[in-house]
Amino acid sequence: MAYLFANIAANIPMTLCLLFGALLLVAEVFLPGFGLPGIAGIVFVAVGVVLAWLTFGPLVAVAVLLVLIAVLAVLVTWVVNAASEGKGRYCRIFLKEKDELHINQDMEVLVGRTGIATSVLRPAGIADFDGVRLNVVTEGGFADQGAHVQVVRVEGARIVVRPVKVQ
Repeated sequence: MAYLFANIAANIPMTLCLLFGALLLVAEVFLPGFGLPGIAGIVFVAVGVVLAWLTFGPLVAVAVLLVLIAVLAVLVTWVVNAASEGKGRYCRIFLKEKDELHINQDMEVLVGRTGIATSVLRPAGIADFDGVRLNVVTEGGFADQGAHVQVVRVEGARIVVRPVKVQ
């Protein structure tokens, strides 16, 4: 029995390094850029693999590394899928396509409306539509400041206008 506890106690540093490194690598998925958690996670995993190599040999160390990579891949995939479907506390980090559709549908009401270019459109600029200033782009030509423009189409967040003559 004493041998079992001694064996478990001898492997605690290796287990903790692998576990803590894996947790830091999962945390890195949700943090912007490649920073301290990612580097520290890689270092902890490397130390854990080296400890496994020294304790059990190279074959076990490679097996531990492969199992850890597989578990991390499954865990990260599961967390990202759960977050993108709106489950869990990290669902706010993903932009939903249905929200983009609502924005596009809201902007579609502008098609056919006329406004005044408040800046020179070369071809992009700003136009005023009943007191609402919007970034617009012409179909390819230029329009002077003060020219009347009409919304031709909406392509996502891009509002395409055409200069028109006022009667």
